[in-house]
Amino acid sequence: MSFKKQRESTIEKTLLPDEQRAKIDEVKKMIGPIVDKLPMLCSEAEISRYLRARNWNTKKAGKMLKDSIKWRLEYKPEKIRWENVAHEAETGKIYKASYSDKYGRTVLIMRPGFQNTSAVNEQILYLVYCMENAINSNPDHEQMVWLINFQLWNTSSISLKVTRETAKVLQNHYPERLGLGILYNPPKIFESFWTMVKPFFEPKTFKKVKFVYSDEAAGLSSGDEAPAASSNIIDDKMQQDEPRLNTNDVANGDTKKQK
Repeated sequence: MSFKKQRESTIEKTLLPDEQRAKIDEVKKMIGPIVDKLPMLCSEAEISRYLRARNWNTKKAGKMLKDSIKWRLEYKPEKIRWENVAHEAETGKIYKASYSDKYGRTVLIMRPGFQNTSAVNEQILYLVYCMENAINSNPDHEQMVWLINFQLWNTSSISLKVTRETAKVLQNHYPERLGLGILYNPPKIFESFWTMVKPFFEPKTFKKVKFVYSDEAAGLSSGDEAPAASSNIIDDKMQQDEPRLNTNDVANGDTKKQK
């Protein structure tokens, strides 16, 4: 991609409500009868997210939505049950926090240093399970915060394949769900890995990701490119939310300390 095209792809369009409605209706026509057969997958809110992800380009958004509908019909994320992912969840490497950020958005904690398997498909299955749970638990807020805590992370935690598949699933099938991504206390060596995986992520996603270190946490403010989470997420609340979890706690999104 040329510099000019890359720059244009990061400039977000602002449309008037009537213009947005026209774009949504256009995508509906492109999708066809499936709109009526799968209303939950083709709601105006869903279509709007795909349009925003493709900067209101109806042709690109329509193709993206069609591909995503096909993926959901085949993958069936709504049918994933706890018994399907319990082993992946044993260490609490991904879970929904017991608090929201100051905008009311769900906070999804990710701890890659707590990885306990090498099965890529099962890891992605668990990620999808957690995403579905986070979305359904807070339907009033379509976006969420991803707080990636690098506790115990080292070079053995690196997996290009998992990172690529994670980026693919999140960007293609959960567009505009990320409000803010916080990389909390990543070790110096992670910077090289981050540079290496940059091609997996769209520029729009990259702009929402912030590197934050414990001594700088209070400096993350709402003046950032993406609306920032409350600094309490990074400090007090995150420390309170680091218990030793059992599988039932993680399944229910409950991060209370064990008695």
